[in-house]
Formats: sequence, C-alpha cells, structure tokens
Amino acid sequence: MTYLLALDQGTSSSRSIVFDPSGHTVAMAQKELTQIYPQPGWVEHDALEIWRIQLATAREALAKAGITAAQVKAVGITNQRETTVVWNRKTGQPIHHAIVWQDRRAEPTCVELRARGLADTIREKTGLLVDAYFSGTKLKWILDHVPDARAQAAHGELAFGTIDSWLIWQLTEGREHVTDVSNASRTMLLNVHTNQWDEDLLAALDIPASLMPRVQASASLFGEVAPTLLGQAIPIGGVAGDQQSALFGQACFKAGMVKNTYGTGCFMLMHTGDNFQTSHNGLITTSAAQPTATPEFALEGSVFVGGAVVQWLRDGLHAIQGSGEVQSLAQSVPDSGGVIVVPAFTGLGAPYWQPDARGSITGLTRGSTIAHIARAALESIAFQSAALLQAMSRDAISAGGAQVSELRVDGGACVNDLLMQFQADLLGIPVVRPAITETTALGAAYLAGLTTGVYQSTDELTDLWKAERRFLPTLPSERAQELMERWEHAVRQTVL
Repeated sequence: MTYLLALDQGTSSSRSIVFDPSGHTVAMAQKELTQIYPQPGWVEHDALEIWRIQLATAREALAKAGITAAQVKAVGITNQRETTVVWNRKTGQPIHHAIVWQDRRAEPTCVELRARGLADTIREKTGLLVDAYFSGTKLKWILDHVPDARAQAAHGELAFGTIDSWLIWQLTEGREHVTDVSNASRTMLLNVHTNQWDEDLLAALDIPASLMPRVQASASLFGEVAPTLLGQAIPIGGVAGDQQSALFGQACFKAGMVKNTYGTGCFMLMHTGDNFQTSHNGLITTSAAQPTATPEFALEGSVFVGGAVVQWLRDGLHAIQGSGEVQSLAQSVPDSGGVIVVPAFTGLGAPYWQPDARGSITGLTRGSTIAHIARAALESIAFQSAALLQAMSRDAISAGGAQVSELRVDGGACVNDLLMQFQADLLGIPVVRPAITETTALGAAYLAGLTTGVYQSTDELTDLWKAERRFLPTLPSERAQELMERWEHAVRQTVL
C-alpha cells in the first residue's frame, strides 16, 4: 500500500500524519512549539525550531506507521498562515524571529496605508481588508527594523516566505523558493484575479520583488524532499494554508458549503466557486485551495482567540490542569450564570475588526464561580463563530445564494460535545462533525494525492467524506437571538 504524509505546521504545535488512500490516519506525531511574547501584542516563533520540530515529527510518524519513505507517494504541507519569515538565501538562517499571524506590531503601517487611500485598491486586488494580520506589513516591519535588512534585500540576498515556503526551502535544501496561491493570497501582496504578485502593492510597502517566492496551484509539484532527510526523495505534491486546506479536507468544493475550524483561533470559510465575492458584512475574500490553475475563492471570517481561551484558563487563571478538563468544569454548572467572556486578547477579528479591543468578563455576581467563567469562556468560541456565520449568511443571500443549511466542523475543540451543541443552538442549523476530524492535514494529503495520481478527481474525495455526528439545534430561536444580543452588548464594551 502507498501512503501520503501530511506536514501540519500550526500555531501551537507541529504535527505529521501518515494517511492511507482512504483518508484514515495510520500514525501521527506531534510536538509543541515555543510561544515568544516580546511585549504586549507581539507574538513570535523561532523559525529554526519550527523546522527542527517538523522534521522530527515526520520521522517519528513514519516510524510509528512502520513504513519507509519509499512507501510514501507524496508529501502535503499545510501551515499557519500569514506568519512571516525572512532568511538569508546563502546561509538559510532567518534574520529575525518569525512574526506570527496574531502579532499586531504592524498596525501603524496599516494606519498609513488607509490614510494614503489604498484600502479600496488593496481590497479589489487581494480581497483583504487592510490589517496587521496579513503578511505584507509584517515583512515591511522586518525590513525596516532589522539592521542592514533593506540593503541585503536590495542585493537579492534575502528570501521571504510564509511557513510553507520556509519548510519547502528546508525540505529541498534550498532548491525551491515557492508557495501556493492560498498562502500567497494572505500576504496582501497577491492579485488574486491573476495569481501574480502585484507590482503596485509591492511598491506601496517598499518590498523588492526579489524577496518573493514563486506562486503555484495548490495541487502541483513543489519539489522533492531531499533523500538525506527522510531516507528517500519524496515529491511535495500539495500545499495549502491551514484554513483553505481544512475546507478542502471537508470536501467543501461547491459554492455555499461552509466549514469552521476550532483551533487556536476559529476560522470559517464559505466556498464561493469562481466568484470573487466582496463582503458587505466584515468578512474577507480569499483564494481557496486550487487543484488547478483556475482561481477559486472563499469568504472567510477569522476569530483571533478560539481554543486559545482554554489555554488561558489553564495557564493564566490556573482554573484547570489540562485542556481536556474544561468540558467537565463547564458542565458542573447548568449555564454561565449570566457571565460573558469576550477573549479579545489581541483585538477582535471578523466581523468586528476592532484591533484596539481588549478582553472582558461581564455579568459577574457574588454567585459567580470559576466554573461559570470556564463555561462562559467555552461559550465565547461559539458566540464568535455564530457572529461569523450570520455575517456570511447575509453576504450569501445578498449575492443571490441560498441560506446556509449546515456547518461542517473540525479542529481540536470540535471534539467538545458541549461546545458543538451550544454552537448548533445558537445557529439554528445542524453542526456536522466528520468521521475524520484531522481535516486540515487531510486536505494537504488530498492535494498531494491529486498531483501524484492517488486520486483522479475531487468527486472521489467527496465520496470519502463521512459524518461522525450531527448536532441538531434544541434552543428556541427567540432564546438564541436573546443570547446573541447579550453577546453583542458585551462586545461593544470591549472597545477602548
């Protein structure tokens, strides 16, 4: 039997998963990643640590599966998006820590871009709102603040990449400097209509074109893993940013299909086919994972703090010893007792886009306990996601589409039954958990499999998708609306 190896490089950990052709997990290895917080609002990773850990998990996963590299048909890569690395082309050494997608230090550049009247142009070309979330302003910050960086860039000595490009560079021992359209679309520098780097946007941020990687379809040949790393050369056949990869792994190939990933953040995407649809409700338009050269798009909303609120309960409040304890603590009370947690630790993402918002706990009484706060923290994930889907539904209907009929879910927190049921109750539609919840890694594996002939078409992948459980709404719609109104009231109180 041949296998597919997916490298899943996330915000809090790196994983490698071996899949069989039916999409089932054969073996997995995972290691946590060090989080670096130089000052409030700044988040960094050590790019060399990312590479070391990713390679170690790949080797461990192959060993656990009891297979050799010769039995791996292809490698797929999926990654935390927007996180920005700049390295020296000769030495392969990063010139600065990777600046993580959550990082807000580039906000002054965004203020300047808006003041220059470039917001509409950027949105028309890239589908994105001007925000420090995206890679382009992080890249500019590195060039502006690392000594001699601009001079090196001007001489063609530096390379920029999101994490996929960084891993491919390492895996191919510097032979390939490349990215896929889904990752490139998150930089605020790609014209998503042509899938080419935009000269005007590069100029607006004073970024030399020589820094930029080559852009390819998500299912294409990105190079080969050097034989010294895993024992044999293996083609890298699929690459996609984690959220587009999850959309692909959920078999959401048709316009109107929606998935939500519950990870460190929450990320909801609705496939819009070949229609570049501009949101009027605070969402962004992004390139979907593209199995061919034909552009495909999705509407996306991003929640900056999703599952990370559970880490905060564990590491900040010491309310729980391990993340797995949050459901039992939350279920020890019948409801949140009126407590609402808005985890705006690094501002609020879609559909609010309030970078200055900060977290709050409202509705506290003398009867409030840590269990009520834990339940409210857990519910905050569902509240934020519900706000996204409501915005997405309004966009879909205004564009002549149908009401969203179900939400497919994945990511670490989707195994929490209490959270998924509350999500269905707020939305009033079924929340569907697939049999295989590792859909982010699975999407990368599917893309690699399409490139190397393991699969013949996306129809074959649609047939492989199976539901594990459907959570049906049980809350009256009036009560759900009342809860959402209380949530929105709490959100308004977070803006400084």
